[in-house]
Amino acid sequence: MKKRLKINGIVMFLVAVILAIFPAIFFRRNALGWDNGIAEIFGIGFILLGQLVRVSARGFKSENSENGFDLVRSGPYSLVRNPMYLGIILIGFGVVLMLFKWWVVIIFLCFFYIRYILLVYTEEKKLKLLFPQKYADYCKDVPNRIFPSLDALLNRDILQYIPLKLKWVKKEVGSIITLLALILLIESWEDLRYGGIGLFLKELFGLIIVFSLFVFLCVYLIRFINSDNVTDKSKDNIQ
Repeated sequence: MKKRLKINGIVMFLVAVILAIFPAIFFRRNALGWDNGIAEIFGIGFILLGQLVRVSARGFKSENSENGFDLVRSGPYSLVRNPMYLGIILIGFGVVLMLFKWWVVIIFLCFFYIRYILLVYTEEKKLKLLFPQKYADYCKDVPNRIFPSLDALLNRDILQYIPLKLKWVKKEVGSIITLLALILLIESWEDLRYGGIGLFLKELFGLIIVFSLFVFLCVYLIRFINSDNVTDKSKDNIQ
C-alpha cells in the first residue's frame, strides 16, 4: 500500500507541475459557453458520487474482511469486484468535466487503464492464491471488475450496494473537503475572471442544488441502512 501511495504521489506531483507550466493547453477557458455550466454540474455530481462509492467500499471492507482473512463479497463488492477503483474513476472523470478541455478525458481514461488495470490483475492473483474456490465463485457471481452492469444498478436497492455509516464518512471527510475546496476554488476563479459575478452566482446555485441532493442521499443511507440486513441480502444475491 505504501508503494502504491508513493507512486500516486509522484504522479500527482508531475501532473501538477505540467498543469502549472502549460495551463492554457489543458484548462477549459470557455466560461461563457452553455456547455461549461452543464459540464460543471455533471462534474461535481460525478465527484460526489465517486467519493460516496469510495467511502462506502473502504469502510465496508474494513469491517467485513476480518483483517484480510476473509473475502468480501457483499455490499459494494456485490456490485463490482473493485468498487474503490470505480470511485476513483468517477472522481477523476468529474474533475476533468469541471476544469479541463474535453479531449483531456481521453488522456485520463488511458492513464487510469494503464495505472489501475495492472493493480487489478496483481490483486486478483493474490486473491486466487488466498481464496482459490471462493474467489472463483465470486468472479462468476460478480463478473464486472470496475464498471457495474445497468441491470445490477436498476434491479437492486441502493441500500444493498452502497451501505454508509457516519464513522466511515468522518474518516474521509478531510480528504473530501480538501478536494472539493481546491476544485471549486479553481472553477470559481475561472468563472469570475471570464464571466463575472453573474455567471459565478448562477453556476454556484446549480452546484449548491447538486451538493444538497448528495447530502440528502448520504443522510438517507446513514439513517435507514441496517448493515446486518444489507450484508445478509447481498450474500443471498451472491449465493
